[in-house]
Formats: sequence, C-alpha cells, structure tokens
Amino acid sequence: MSKCDFGLIGLAVMGKNLVLNIESRGYSVAVFNRTVAKVDNFMAGRAKGKNIVGCHSIEELVAKLKRPRKVMLMVKAGPAVDTFIDMLIPHLKEGDIIIDGGNTHFPDTIRRTKYVEGKGLLYIGTGVSGGEEGALLGPSLMPGGSPKAWDFVKDIFQAVAAKAPDGSPCAEWVGNGGAGHFVKMVHNGIEYGDMQMICEAYLIMDRVLGMQPQEMSVVFREWNKGELNSYLIEITADILAKTDDKTGKPMVDVILDRAGQKGTGKWTSIAALDLGIPAQTIAEAVFARTMSALKEERITASKKIKGPDVKFEGNKEEFLEKIRQALYASKICSYAQGFQLMRAADEEYKFNLDYGTIALLWRAGCIIRAQFLDGIKRAFEKDNELSNLLLDDYFIDVIDRTQSAWRKVVAKAVELGIPIPAFSSALAYYDSYRTERLPANLLQAQRDYFGAHTYERIDAPYGKFFHTQWIS
Repeated sequence: MSKCDFGLIGLAVMGKNLVLNIESRGYSVAVFNRTVAKVDNFMAGRAKGKNIVGCHSIEELVAKLKRPRKVMLMVKAGPAVDTFIDMLIPHLKEGDIIIDGGNTHFPDTIRRTKYVEGKGLLYIGTGVSGGEEGALLGPSLMPGGSPKAWDFVKDIFQAVAAKAPDGSPCAEWVGNGGAGHFVKMVHNGIEYGDMQMICEAYLIMDRVLGMQPQEMSVVFREWNKGELNSYLIEITADILAKTDDKTGKPMVDVILDRAGQKGTGKWTSIAALDLGIPAQTIAEAVFARTMSALKEERITASKKIKGPDVKFEGNKEEFLEKIRQALYASKICSYAQGFQLMRAADEEYKFNLDYGTIALLWRAGCIIRAQFLDGIKRAFEKDNELSNLLLDDYFIDVIDRTQSAWRKVVAKAVELGIPIPAFSSALAYYDSYRTERLPANLLQAQRDYFGAHTYERIDAPYGKFFHTQWIS
C-alpha cells in the first residue's frame, strides 16, 4: 500500500473531525491514539471505507507516512504534547514535521520549536478555531513555528480550511516560533470581549427595556444583516429564539448565570500586562466570568445591597438603535486592543506578523468571524505599520457617528445600576487613548513622594529622570 500524506495523533472529537476533513479533500491519513481501542472504533465507524489507516503504535504511524513526514498532535495542551514529541523524535528523520494543533500557551510553542529544530526537525504550532463543526467542515488555521515547514503543509492546510466570501482560504503562515498560538490566544481574548459585549446588550434590553428573549432574537437577527454581521450575533439570535422543552420557558432563562472558561482569555490578559498593553476590555470580559462564578455570594448580596430605584423613560426603538451603535463602537475598541497587543508581541518575540493576513484568517471558520474584519484588513493593507485601529480613517468615522449613542447607553446603564464592564471599559479605553494629558503626572508625583521612584519632566527629554524632596 502507498504511504499516507498526513499523520494525526489524538482521536477525540476535534481530532476525528479534522481527519475526516483532510481525507475528504483527497489526502490519505494515518491515525493513532494512545488508547488504541479508539483507533479500532474509529476505523470500524466513521472512518470505515475511507482513505484512512489505523495504527496501533507510534512506530507504525511514522512508517506509514511519506517524507517529509507530517504528524499532527491533537492532544490536550500541556505535558502530553511534550510526551508525544519525545516519543516521535527517535522515529523521525531530518526535515520531518511535528504539528501541534491544540490550544497551547504560546511560550510552550516557542520552547518546543527551538527544541524540535535542535533535533534537525521542523515544528508548527497552529491555532485551530471553529470548534468541532469547524474541524469537520473548515476551520480557521493560524500556523506558526519553523518557516521552512510551511511549503510542505500549505496545500493540505489551505484545502481543509474555511473559505472566506471571496474564496480565499482561512489558512496562511502567521509567523515564527509561537506566533500561531499567540494569534490564536488573542483571537480567543477578542472572542471573550465580543461575547461579553453581546451579553451586556442583552442585559440592557432585558433590564432597561423589559424585552422578552423572543423579541431580542428578532432584534439580533436584524442587526446581523448590517455592520454587526457575525457568527456570534447570528447564534445569539438563535439562542434567544429557543424554547426549553421541559418548562416551555425561553431556553436562556433556564440556564444558570455562572460562566466557565478554559484560560485563553486569562492568558491574553496576562500577556497584555506583561507587554504593557492596555487591553482592559478583554480583561473585563474575563473578570465578568469570574464574577459570574460567585453565584452564591451574589444571591446574598442582592438581598442586602441596593442599587438605584430608577426606571427607563424614553423611546424604546431609539434606545435599541443606541445599543446597537454602542455595541459596534465597543467592539472596535476590543479589536484595537487585540491588534495592539499582537504588535507589542511581534516586537518582543520577533514573530514577523502580517496584521492584514491575520484579519483575513478570521473572516470564516473561526468563532469571531465577522463582516467587520474586512475593514480591519483594508486598514492594514493601507498601512501595515498602523499602531492602532482607532487611527484608521474608516474607524475614526465609525466612532464619530456612534460615540454619542455609546455614551448615552453607558450613562443610562450606570444611572440604572446595570453592570456593563465591557461597554464602559471600552469607552474608557477610547477616551484615554484620545487624551493628550492623563493624570499620570500626579501618580508619578505620588510614587516619587513615598518611594523616590523619580519622574520625567515636560521640559526635559524623554528618559531623563528627576526626584523632588517633597518634605522640607
């Protein structure tokens, strides 16, 4: 039998779906799983009759692959990846390629790339976005690592990837070392922000306008026809229209308000802190999930701590339009923070990122896919050195026409005691970024007063520091 084009280790749902996707594009795939019964079950089930070869050992898998061998790991991020890398290396030859398709933290990918390259092999750490459905039908792929590896996997990656509306594949080389997993991490951080902002729009509709989920569904479906068009808006409309079979109530009303998370939003926030980038909207989305986890405390607090006793008085339709505009303006700021973070990481880690290409990768297949990304692509096509999306003419115009509504929505929510951490932090980010003189001058004076930390002066060059003897 002829040798296979591709190997994959890890037959959980994502792994199996990706194998079926690759095979459906005309490639032969060899598969292995540490629990070999999963290999047999897969071969007897969904893989039956397909150009897929089941293997019962690493040695057998490697032996069945064409050179340069391409072996993808779809295993749990962490020590398992290192274990399989060490199991594979003795059986591979110079130029063979190991690919990690898990949700790996980017420092691990930087480390593993150096380690694998030191063995004469090539390494790819790739973000895979789109969940189980994306893996089967077409994910967004964000590969980075050893640049020489890309030519050998490009055709396969681009064949299985989702296709943007113009037909271009959502798979392109992202950059060196841990670039692929860093970009996927930021994608997930932006996803956290997007989801939280949509939830805040829902909360305002509920608490301020007294709307029912079915009514909201109609609104979100309408919003999805315009500039907010996106996968997350689309599924929100579907969710709000769903009825619980057991109780007959709207499904969203029977779901406990306690959110989970897998850590990528936290990683994004930590990276922003490490690199000195203000990504407060993404961080607030993470904190909103941690606040939701304090369910029992919130129940107690709700009975003891009172907020304002004020009701909304105004035109419902006009305020709905203001919410839409506030959501769009906040979304722009969240993405601006994400791209600002990637620029800082590029400088720190020498990833060699292309920001327009990254926007292209997110236009289909992934969770944050949206019409809005075309504007980001155009912004970086005009200026790949653009320091912040808020400085692009298109986004300047959008904020100019939406910020009045945005401010009114935030002010009204605050007045009525509605928690909107993402909307309000996005507005604070915008106002801070456009402010020439922030109160950090006083903050520096305080630091110098109690700790002799020094300060810079407005009448001296940057980088020259002074100290004042505050107490005479």
